[in-house]
Amino acid sequence: MMHPPRQNHARAVAIFQAVTVATLVLASALLGGAADAATSTIGRTWPIAEPDALTEIEARTARLPADMRGQFGPRSKWSAMKAAALAPATISRTRNVVPFYTLDTEIRLPGGEVLYPKGFTFNPLDYVTLPQRLVIVRARDLDWALRTAGMTDFILLAAGDAHDEDAITLSEQWGRPIFILEERVKQRLGLTVAPVVVRQQGKRLELTEIRLDRKRPS
Repeated sequence: MMHPPRQNHARAVAIFQAVTVATLVLASALLGGAADAATSTIGRTWPIAEPDALTEIEARTARLPADMRGQFGPRSKWSAMKAAALAPATISRTRNVVPFYTLDTEIRLPGGEVLYPKGFTFNPLDYVTLPQRLVIVRARDLDWALRTAGMTDFILLAAGDAHDEDAITLSEQWGRPIFILEERVKQRLGLTVAPVVVRQQGKRLELTEIRLDRKRPS
């Protein structure tokens, strides 16, 4: 009995699919059964032309000095460790800041439509929440910050005196992560003095500047 061409084509496709599925199932069974004994190869293979990345990394690492600290100099000279400078607070006060942000470039959807144009200004606190406080302090008042900050609060170290220890050294000494105050954060929040505690209050940030009275040397 002769079948129309479309039926013959459909039957051929069905047979091809059935054979393909059966082959994949069989290959999976063989690979799974031989996983502990040997490796099975199905189809043509070619040698890998690229060098092994892990081998390259290990080879380069082996040529480096055992101690790299001498290559970078003291931490006090590292540009990445330069914190923004703040003066000591002379009065205690509380003020509020709305951290408006203006886009310096437009944001487009995958289809090319402009979602937000360049120059669009918004308040990030409309979309995100700052769950922890920021306790910003100079090194000389770090002991006060450690007593004041909660376990989830971030302690940010501002630059003060030239002989101050860096954030890494102080983190190791006190056993708690201490971060540097970046210049852009200082500018965004309008910070001028420390200590200052920053926390979110609704759609704004509350900045509490604190004067710490120090005993004069006798």
